[in-house]
Amino acid sequence: MHDVAIVGCGPVGATAAHLLGKTGLSVLVVEREPDPHPLPRAVHIDHEMMRIFQGIGLIDRLLPLMRETDGHLHIGADGGVIRYLGSAGQARPFGWANDYFFYQPELEAMLRGGLTAYPAVDLRLGAELVGLDQTDGHVTLHLADGGLASARYVIACDGARSMVRKALDIRLDDLRFEEPWLVVDAELDGPVQFPAFTGLPPAANLQKLSVMLCDPRRPATIVPGRGNHRRWEFMLLPGEDDREMMRPDKVAELLAPWVAGIPHRLVRAATYRFHGLVALEWQRGRVFLAGDAAHQTPPFFGQGMCHGLRDVVNLAWKLELVLSGRADAALLTSYQSERDPHVRAVIGAAVAAGRYICELDPAKAAARDAEMRRRAATPGATAADLIPAYRQGVVGNGGGPRFIQPRVTDAAGTTRLLDDVTGGGFVLLRGPEAADIALPPCFDSLGVNVCHIGRDCLDESGMLATWFDRHGLGPAASVLLRPDAYVFGLAADDADLSDLAAQLAVTLHMMKEGTTCPA
Repeated sequence: MHDVAIVGCGPVGATAAHLLGKTGLSVLVVEREPDPHPLPRAVHIDHEMMRIFQGIGLIDRLLPLMRETDGHLHIGADGGVIRYLGSAGQARPFGWANDYFFYQPELEAMLRGGLTAYPAVDLRLGAELVGLDQTDGHVTLHLADGGLASARYVIACDGARSMVRKALDIRLDDLRFEEPWLVVDAELDGPVQFPAFTGLPPAANLQKLSVMLCDPRRPATIVPGRGNHRRWEFMLLPGEDDREMMRPDKVAELLAPWVAGIPHRLVRAATYRFHGLVALEWQRGRVFLAGDAAHQTPPFFGQGMCHGLRDVVNLAWKLELVLSGRADAALLTSYQSERDPHVRAVIGAAVAAGRYICELDPAKAAARDAEMRRRAATPGATAADLIPAYRQGVVGNGGGPRFIQPRVTDAAGTTRLLDDVTGGGFVLLRGPEAADIALPPCFDSLGVNVCHIGRDCLDESGMLATWFDRHGLGPAASVLLRPDAYVFGLAADDADLSDLAAQLAVTLHMMKEGTTCPA
């Protein structure tokens, strides 16, 4: 009997196994393919994903596989900029750059290989799930070779065609966006050849940006990749045939303006339907859907895989609390109540962008360009600004947003990222004038890590002080962070800490004897 079984060992499933394996839970990972998928699919993650990898100790192995970039640029029908979500030259409040591109086969191999660090993680490659049954106490998995396995909970990370979702007969909510695109991956021995776009921001470097061409003649996207890998996405026009568009001569014709005179090698060309879909149920009994099994988003802001990683980091800490007996299983119902609105908000932004990017009428495209330039985004806006706060679930007074992660100096005089100093998990960040007092009992039960600003971490950048000021907090205030680095709640002073603890006990469903906090 395993604590958790994970179906699928792509980047999302493998990350879930790392998160759970780090807690010491016994984890079974079932993956039907013996080797990572050999072709690139997802290509982008953001700073929040880097923070997740930092937390599970993989960041040093991950960084060599990444290409750091500067955001997203949208070009109108006339060849001029209509939207810029860039981060070049800006501060990094979350500790990492906003955008990183990677080569998925490398990432998957690294994540899978790293699972050997956890004795309680059982990775079974070449094992295909064909069915599952669940009772009040566990789930039984039926494997293609006739074998059986059992787990107290199951996370389905088995992709857009999820066998688990289909077996549970969970329907998808269609957000009414479906467009056919040709995706082309190539390796270039030189820079992409861009035309002379107008209105470029002074700091913009086209080789370090995701460039979206809102051209009614054929909308397209060009994105950087790690090393010499580059990707193009070309919208198929009405009447075009998928197979015809994947022919080598047609692909070469589409690439020609961008690779003129540059030696290159085609890696693959495949057609996709970009969808906006969300599962109506993310939990059925002891089984949870995550990643593409739970939702599919158009790729216009590169958030598809990011959604899946947020799913599993949200679910992993809650499963650990429940399986360790420190919280009631009712806590797990907050998974969908938190993640579903979050995902829908980001998919909504991507669908809205997709609708204007995919405009094929020249007159409407010209009107769109003029309107977007009139209401140009606030200077300094980035794609990270699209990620909303949590508004329900495990959220107390003042909670919901992602917390920043500046570089701070620890008590030994070493400058490190904040999470490396606090140790992660639940963190109570105390203002520089907060007193040393006995903390509420449930903080001890949850193993809350306490960090005093100015003593345990010196805020030389001033980012923490600015955050406190922006949220109306004085130097004696405290901020309670969840294990996923989202803010649970705020305490203006020590007198408010008991109220904050009581809110935490309620939202975590801490019903076990000895774990509730006094009101």
